[in-house]
Amino acid sequence: MRIFLTVFLVAAGVLVGAAVPAVSDFVRGLLASAGLPPTALTFAAGPDAARSAEAPAGGAGHAEDDGHDHAKPAAKPKEGHAHGEHEHSEAEGEEGHVKMTAEQIENQDIKVARAEGGTLSRHILVPGTITPDTDRIARVPARVVGTVAEMRKRLGDDVKKGDVVAVLDSREVADAKSEYLTASVKAELEKTNFDRQQSLWDKRISAESAFLNAKAVYSEATLRQDLARQKLSALGLNAAEVAKLAKQDETTPNTSTLRQYELRAPLSGRIVERKVDVGTAVGKEGDPSDVYTVADLSTVWIELSVPTSELAKVREGANVTVTPSQEGAERHERGKVIFVSPLLNADTRAARVVVALPNKGMAWRPGTYVTAEVEIATDQVPVRVVKSALQTVEGKRVVFVRTEEGFEKREVELGRSDDDAFEVVSGLKAGEEFAVENTFLLKAELGKSEADHDH
Repeated sequence: MRIFLTVFLVAAGVLVGAAVPAVSDFVRGLLASAGLPPTALTFAAGPDAARSAEAPAGGAGHAEDDGHDHAKPAAKPKEGHAHGEHEHSEAEGEEGHVKMTAEQIENQDIKVARAEGGTLSRHILVPGTITPDTDRIARVPARVVGTVAEMRKRLGDDVKKGDVVAVLDSREVADAKSEYLTASVKAELEKTNFDRQQSLWDKRISAESAFLNAKAVYSEATLRQDLARQKLSALGLNAAEVAKLAKQDETTPNTSTLRQYELRAPLSGRIVERKVDVGTAVGKEGDPSDVYTVADLSTVWIELSVPTSELAKVREGANVTVTPSQEGAERHERGKVIFVSPLLNADTRAARVVVALPNKGMAWRPGTYVTAEVEIATDQVPVRVVKSALQTVEGKRVVFVRTEEGFEKREVELGRSDDDAFEVVSGLKAGEEFAVENTFLLKAELGKSEADHDH
């Protein structure tokens, strides 16, 4: 019975000693009274308990005396864990920092820029319609009554100022040319007669009346010639050119330019409209008055309709960014306001605003509907950052400033803003480099680093 009781106490002591190291001294006493060695506890307490049991043999008897021999082994794993955490923190960076090499920055396409001042621009959006520039559009009129003999330009052809675009056959032109040529011949003959009479009068060979009569006839002939020249000029004809062509006609009897009237382009541009065909009568009442329409579309206009509530903000000379109204259009162009009408449309209660827009490549076609972003105010700020550079961390706006090891989170105070950027009042100085694109990647890296650091 005593042996059974001793075995039971030993088993219970082993279990209690394994669970509660603080009672090991009591268990050892029981084992000693039962005649068993203290090392029997090593099966349950593990290697550390075995080392504690062997401590008296090693000469460290104070551990057994004060009863704290298990405190140090228990602290070792804890110290090892703390050391591991410290190494992990160094790998991820200090709080608020993101360690990143230049190669990693480039691979993740994180763009860096230098902080500097700039302009904040506020805008309003209004619809508009592309129209031709009325200063760069012209019609080719039929100035005389006649019939279209030639159409030398096709629709869409490019022309230069002064190019012949069509030829008319006109009796009116033939009469004007004939009148001038006749007057020129008459004036030349009368001049010869006047010179002869003056020579005779100077020698007192002829009577004075004959000289004065010759002078009067010559003066009348020169006057008629001048009137005929002015008539040609009114028709757009050059008198010297008419005389030259008349001499050419003398050498080529089968051809005559007397009835021909050339229509020339009034400006350089493109044929955008053709109104007649060969054989069409022009010039009379009820006949077409124009042959072609020529337009220079290198610059176009945008007709905007600005409501009265916004009209006071729009000024001539303001910058305008234009975008096509159709979905998916990514084309943009910048123009300027050249006219703000002082009158309101009685039906729409809106004012007409005209924008001049460069038309490179003829991409902007008259009649196209567009959306115009009109600049209404500009502010100069000492530090300007684009919106893509800003992130929100713990409810605060931050930027990521470039450092030697990567980036540093920096809280900033924002001021005025426009559609694209903010003014930085404090937190970022001009000249500092900071991330401006793909900053959400830095925010994600920062979140992982701080989570690991807290762990």
